[in-house]
Amino acid sequence: MMSEPRVRRAVAAALAVAASFGLDADDAVLLHESNRITLWLTPGDVLARVAPPGEDAAGFEVELARRLTLVGAPVASPHPRVPAIVHERDGFAITLWTHHPPVPPLDVPAPDYAHALARLHGGLREIDLPAPRFTDRVAQARALVDDHHRTPELTAPDRELLAGTLREMERSVLEHGAPERLLHGEPHPGNLLPTAEGPLFVDLETCCRGPVEFDLAHAPDEVADHYPDVDRELLRLCRTLMTAMIAAWRWDRDDRFPDGRRQGVEWIARLRTETGSDGVGLR
Repeated sequence: MMSEPRVRRAVAAALAVAASFGLDADDAVLLHESNRITLWLTPGDVLARVAPPGEDAAGFEVELARRLTLVGAPVASPHPRVPAIVHERDGFAITLWTHHPPVPPLDVPAPDYAHALARLHGGLREIDLPAPRFTDRVAQARALVDDHHRTPELTAPDRELLAGTLREMERSVLEHGAPERLLHGEPHPGNLLPTAEGPLFVDLETCCRGPVEFDLAHAPDEVADHYPDVDRELLRLCRTLMTAMIAAWRWDRDDRFPDGRRQGVEWIARLRTETGSDGVGLR
């Protein structure tokens, strides 16, 4: 994967930016590649996130992380020796972060997970930063499902199931009338790192406003058992909505998520289990 021209260019650009700030970075280890590339710049403690040109979320994410770090929220922080801004090099949008090596246990226990998420939500309550509503993200998923050109491999029954679920679950969540607050947006286990400093959340570009149950829907089921004052019915609705959103994104023809198509099939199957085999009541 490191031999791909896109990755080689991203590595060169990230190393050049790190060098311009005198950071200890001679080589790179590819940690993740999807729509964005995540690199550990070795041998130091620098992590680079490299996005395509015009990636507006990069600036939002690094500014949000900077503010959350200042209030002591459990997030991976921008690198302290680099301005917390987007650095443009060779057509890439690059942000530099402190690299936190994972420590065991790699699966964060549910009580610790819930505590970290509650602390994150507490930090987000202290921040005044414009962010989209969760309905904006639902609208993006619905537009993707409606666009046959962008989702050419999606079958008619699966497209109907996704469209109906997204529409009805969004309506049901809104009718619940729960208070909305600033959220992570996707605090799933892949976005929670077990580190020597405790569990830290990453990938803040999905930040949005919505009910807290929308965030809890992305966490393992048992996490909600340790989070205070959870509305269980709203959580059930949010979980089904989340399932449909993720399934939709995996069918995007431009999706670069590793093994995304197989996961798309699995998420559709999971959605049918949650809504009934033929999606009755969702048309």
